[in-house]
Amino acid sequence: MQIVLIKFLFAVLATWRICHLLTDEDGPWDVIFKIRKQLGQGFFGSLLDCFYCLSIWVAIPFAIWMSDNWKDGIVSWLAISGGACIIYKASSKK
Repeated sequence: MQIVLIKFLFAVLATWRICHLLTDEDGPWDVIFKIRKQLGQGFFGSLLDCFYCLSIWVAIPFAIWMSDNWKDGIVSWLAISGGACIIYKASSKK
C-alpha cells in the first residue's frame, strides 16, 4: 500500500512540475517560451496555455506506469491530473 501511495505522490508532483514548466515558465535560455511561441494558436499551442488541459495529457503516462488494468488506469489518470490541479490552484497567484 505504501508503494502505491508513494508512486501516486510522485506521479502527481511530476505532473504538476511538467505542466507548470510548460504553461507558466520560460525555461532555461527561454527554450519553453520559444516552443510556445512557435506552436502558436494551434492545438498544441492552446494546450500549453491551459494548465488544467495539459495536466490531463501529461498524467496519462504516469497512470499507465501506476496501473495494472484499464479501470485502475482511468481512475489513476483522473486522480493524478486532479492532484496536480489542486497543487496548481493552491500555489497559483492568479
